[in-house]
Amino acid sequence: MTGNLKGKTALVTGGSRGIGAAVVRRLARDGAAVAIGYRAEADAAEGIAAEITEAGGAAVAVQGDVSAPEDVRRVVDESADRLGGLDILVSCAGIEHFGALETLTPEDFDRIYHTNVRGQLLATQHAVRHMGEGGRVVLTSSVSARRSFLHHTLYASSKAAVEAMVLNLAPELGAQGITVNAIAPGGTATDMAAGAAPNYFRGQENVDMAAELKKAVSLGRLARPAEIAAAIAFLVSDDASYVTGRPSAADGGMR
Repeated sequence: MTGNLKGKTALVTGGSRGIGAAVVRRLARDGAAVAIGYRAEADAAEGIAAEITEAGGAAVAVQGDVSAPEDVRRVVDESADRLGGLDILVSCAGIEHFGALETLTPEDFDRIYHTNVRGQLLATQHAVRHMGEGGRVVLTSSVSARRSFLHHTLYASSKAAVEAMVLNLAPELGAQGITVNAIAPGGTATDMAAGAAPNYFRGQENVDMAAELKKAVSLGRLARPAEIAAAIAFLVSDDASYVTGRPSAADGGMR
């Protein structure tokens, strides 16, 4: 567990599954001590922490719901306390939504925006209190912020809000020597993506996913979570010291 992040501390929200779990493993492999933020998957989070510790790294699991403001503060502060500081925040916690305009409710709006937007903003607000110069923040957007899909308005707009946040936080955090960026993944082989896949193809059943991906994506396949984690690992490294305020697409050349 040595690499270009040796001596750094990181919090990854949504770190018990999918892209978040891949990010945890990658940052640990690169030498960072990592706090695994999770909402409900305690066994998975603790299992990843044990795996990293047994391999010679440092990891802790911290429970909290990013849609609850008091939980966000506690998760950040507890992570910083247990790791002895905080240099990196990677916010991976998020939820998907498809729904026609006439079906949307205020409760739907609150559920999506409290997690995908407010949760990421508050995590940033609390994390930067612990950071000094060289701090890194990476939030999660999506290619959906810039592409249209049927019945995807609520989710896509929440991800567009994230991109607006990093653009406008960049000068404020830049004055403190902290960079803030967004990662915008395309289709990625996770359980969340698998459940939502038919919705991306207008609700069709029995979609030939391989054929559709060859038409829509230059590389002709879904991303592996580790590939998204690799892009994030660059954004939190010293090599990305002059990259801030921008979304970075990791979409396989989506057309």
